[in-house]
Amino acid sequence: MMDWTDRHERAFLRTVSRHVRLYTEMVTTGAIIHGPRDRLLAFGPAEHPVALQLGGSDPRALAECAKIGADLGYDEINLNCGCPSDRVQSGRFGACLMAEPELVAECVAAMRNAVGVPVTVKHRIAIDEMPEWDTLTGFVGTVAAAGCEHFIVHARKAWLDGLSPRENREVPPLHHDMVHRLKAERPELEIAINGGIVTLDETAVHLRHVDGVMIGRAAYQDPYMLAPLDRMFFDASAPEKSRHEIVEAYLPYIEREVAGGAPLIAMTRHVLGLFNGVKGARAWRRYLSENAPGFAGTPGEAVSLVSAAAALAEDTTKAEAA
Repeated sequence: MMDWTDRHERAFLRTVSRHVRLYTEMVTTGAIIHGPRDRLLAFGPAEHPVALQLGGSDPRALAECAKIGADLGYDEINLNCGCPSDRVQSGRFGACLMAEPELVAECVAAMRNAVGVPVTVKHRIAIDEMPEWDTLTGFVGTVAAAGCEHFIVHARKAWLDGLSPRENREVPPLHHDMVHRLKAERPELEIAINGGIVTLDETAVHLRHVDGVMIGRAAYQDPYMLAPLDRMFFDASAPEKSRHEIVEAYLPYIEREVAGGAPLIAMTRHVLGLFNGVKGARAWRRYLSENAPGFAGTPGEAVSLVSAAAALAEDTTKAEAA
């Protein structure tokens, strides 16, 4: 979710669900050590629980960055071993690390020695021509021996040569059954499943077999799908906000950020899907897309602009999108 789950998006999703665990976009160790660390790692207290996802393969650098993240207050440090992009491969991290479980184990051990918060690993079931089940169990076994107790498994193989990152999310067949089997055979580990899960009803089914479910693009494109999550899985008495209530809850954040110099579009680009499926959704998107870029008004005017966009959409899930 690089360039997607930035701090503005996470702040927005927190207005939808109080309990969902949020993950940063993948941040490379080089960017943290040599780049604008304050900007890359900034997050607000309302985001908790929030995990920092790192990209890298050097144990020392990962340990240093894990400590920086933990000292800043992140609740979890996650190592990405699942991203298949060419840029990631050239840096020897992401999905290509599935071929080097011993190195991943060394990285995990170094990170665990540096921090007191959980160190987790997100990965595929295999890559390229590697056999799926044997690769999955071998990778998890080796990394678990280094002390990792929590794995997030994207239930697809990744093809590092021949498929684009988007195709790698769609073309390789899903094997949710393998992740369920992994949990059954390694019950002492915390296993979460990822890949092709687009509704909370599907989430509930998977939670009969695994400990957690990670949803990425489906939640970004239709954030309101998360509205019943707290009530379904955490607190039966939790209120379910309407779409307009979510907008109202996000407005103070928008006002603060614009006052601090952030461009309005940095926030509005993440909320375009909020009214998907209801009358006025297209008008909401169009109004924000036409008026947020280049906005140079006051924080109060930014709030008024977003409120005006929301007024164009109905607050029902039954009407068809306009």
